[in-house]
Amino acid sequence: MLASELTEAEEEARPKKRAPWGVIALVLLTGLALIRNGSGEFDVGPPQPATAAAADSRVPAGTFAQAVQPLPYAVPDRVRIPAIQVDAPVIPVGLDADGWVGAPPAEDPNLAGWFTGAVSPGEKGTAVVVGHVDNQQGPAVFYGLGALKKGNHVEVARKDGKTAVFEIYGIEVFQKDDFPGDRVYGSKGAPELRVITCGGGFSEQGGYAGNVVAFARLVEVR
Repeated sequence: MLASELTEAEEEARPKKRAPWGVIALVLLTGLALIRNGSGEFDVGPPQPATAAAADSRVPAGTFAQAVQPLPYAVPDRVRIPAIQVDAPVIPVGLDADGWVGAPPAEDPNLAGWFTGAVSPGEKGTAVVVGHVDNQQGPAVFYGLGALKKGNHVEVARKDGKTAVFEIYGIEVFQKDDFPGDRVYGSKGAPELRVITCGGGFSEQGGYAGNVVAFARLVEVR
């Protein structure tokens, strides 16, 4: 689809000017506090990443993505993660009136949000998709995120008809008060994706103590 053929809603979602990553990292860290407000009332709680699933920081940035050309801008439509049976629509989320990243509506458990202040999935840079871990009714779209393993795939269907396939190379949980914004959100010089939900310990007063982050890189375009 040509840029001139984008719908009015898609044009509105297109970032007019992206903020520096250092600024976005701080805004996202604050905004994701909204997403951690799940109920936390279930017997076992969501799975947490294994230590062995941490991203290997010794691998040079962009090493595994050079063979896949970045895609142009296009609004994402659906996200699929076969390993944890995720198949959900994606809506654009921006900043709310307080400057926080807007989360998808909590009442819809099977809904993800793409942060429009970052690149679209498949573009060069780091795209960000967020979603709830649970709500008052039960598990939500990314409840199983912490169970992912290296090598699992995340498929993002885009409104230009292409599907960007990302391979997970790390899955970690970070405390809110020690969140490595630059490491999570910074561009690696190639098309990457971060899928983020709540994680860590839960308390009624503070909600979830951290965020689960899946690190993935573009490996295929269909």
